[in-house]
Amino acid sequence: MTGTAATEEAPRLTFELEDIGFNEVPKKWRKFYRYWDGPGDVMAPNEILCPVCKVVIRSKREIRPGDRLYCMPCMSRLVVVTGDDGELTTDVLY
Repeated sequence: MTGTAATEEAPRLTFELEDIGFNEVPKKWRKFYRYWDGPGDVMAPNEILCPVCKVVIRSKREIRPGDRLYCMPCMSRLVVVTGDDGELTTDVLY
């Protein structure tokens, strides 16, 4: 039996998000962002760094290549890609 790649992928992990003190966006959206702790900061499967403003974007679902994200602090539209080193990164759409 053959299927599309989307149906053969494992289901996405889900995460419960809490407000952790990010105060640069309206209160409703604060749980979706956190401050970056520098080069040693380890990203969870539901987090990715915005290359424009260096804020970590958090999602309720696991982030995968092809996902589109919005960074509210800098108003950038991003798409998730796999970098040369195999790590997830983002390309800025605008």
